Amino acid sequence: MPVLTRLIPSPVVVDIRAGALDDLGDVLADERISHSGKLAVAVSGGSGARLRERVAPSLPGADWFEVAGGTLDDAIKLAVAMKGGHYDAVVGLGGGKIIDCAKFAAARIGLPLVAVPTNLAHDGLCSPVATLDNDAGRGSYGVPNPIAVVIDLDVIRAAPARFVRAGIGDAVSNVSAIADWELANRVKGERIDGLAAAMARQAGEAVLRHPGGIGDNEFLQVLAEALVLSGIAMSVSGDSRPSSGACHEINHAFDLLFPERAAAHGEQCGLGAAFAMYLRGAHEESAYMAEVLRRHGLPVLPDEIGFTPAEFVRAVEFAPQTRPGRYTILEHLDLKTDQIKDQYADYVKAIGS
Repeated sequence: MPVLTRLIPSPVVVDIRAGALDDLGDVLADERISHSGKLAVAVSGGSGARLRERVAPSLPGADWFEVAGGTLDDAIKLAVAMKGGHYDAVVGLGGGKIIDCAKFAAARIGLPLVAVPTNLAHDGLCSPVATLDNDAGRGSYGVPNPIAVVIDLDVIRAAPARFVRAGIGDAVSNVSAIADWELANRVKGERIDGLAAAMARQAGEAVLRHPGGIGDNEFLQVLAEALVLSGIAMSVSGDSRPSSGACHEINHAFDLLFPERAAAHGEQCGLGAAFAMYLRGAHEESAYMAEVLRRHGLPVLPDEIGFTPAEFVRAVEFAPQTRPGRYTILEHLDLKTDQIKDQYADYVKAIGS
């Protein structure tokens, strides 16, 4: 009998627990990652740099590279600086911008990446995508999945609360994204990858239904696992479909229309997901999602992140232009300005103030 299976691109190591950073040296010593101990470690000037003293003694063969920001230029400069160093792997230690820069740079010079995030702001920590600012605004670049992910829950608990809460919004938005994928399947015949959809949906539902909060290690464990699974789901499907629907289109619209005022990615995605669920007629689910987001201190109305209702309506109307070819509830309804205003007014009444 032939083995009728497929290989799933995923990390060889996923270590999520309190104190995981103390064993980073042992993880990297795995010969599948680094046989010589020669590593390039990319850090920010903030959280990553503060952890360098703690980590450096366990990585005697590492060279350290401080990354200024999260732009395409920063990622290219990092790749140039690391090129020719004869490293076994690249380690990204820091927030989402550093992880994305390290992912892009590692891919550019053909090295595997080990992701060591210091917060849980979004699902990019284990995704096959690097999101980087460029001259046109912000771009998404395809990269390999990390070869390993190490998440120390003690480090996460010390991160600014907003950057952990944002990850909740990104994870929960999976529920809306999968509903959009199923809509595209029914209306357009778009193929659904059942495994990718199952992974992303269950990741989102696990966070949505969990009674805990960011002060609990148990909840942080579930959130971290959900974000990792979301990233792997994208690799399984070969695109961002499992985790990106109308929710992310609205997020991208905020980023493009109001680049100087845009909120955190996960904050915008959570708000977009709650509204998208309302648009598709899932009013009870929308209200429950809004209730959970509120419990975690996340926005469910645009004025909670500094936008007027009129600006939100503009973002929703513009949103389909951010992902040409992607079919979501926004493309399906094709709402005009006045219709969006009416739907938004009804949404506000439905979720309460």
